[in-house]
Amino acid sequence: MGKKLYVGNLPFSVREQELQDMFAQVGQVESAKVITDRDTGRSKGFGFVEMASEDEANAAIAKFNGNDFQGRPLNVTEAKPQAPRERGSFDRGGFGGPRQDRGGSGGGGGGGFRGGNRDGFSKRGF
Repeated sequence: MGKKLYVGNLPFSVREQELQDMFAQVGQVESAKVITDRDTGRSKGFGFVEMASEDEANAAIAKFNGNDFQGRPLNVTEAKPQAPRERGSFDRGGFGGPRQDRGGSGGGGGGGFRGGNRDGFSKRGF
């Protein structure tokens, strides 16, 4: 089973093939991924490389961690497992149910009874 490595401080111009070719110098690369911004498609400056064995991964860390790559010192470490994301921990709007700041019949919120704002008072000083 392979071992996944985190590769940080990558130049924003680096592509996955370059990353794979570089790490192939120390062993078999099972995968190489440069993480990109979902909206712009631009690199976020880090990626992940999965080496075929733990020995090859350790050799990659020893060879590349702190070494200059296109003017930037690389940060190569063992990748940590991604923390699970909680869904629904905050309201993004949409159709997920009532929001606390929409007001209602209780006087508080934005536009409830007597047109109150967030602190529960109307703009007219009532």
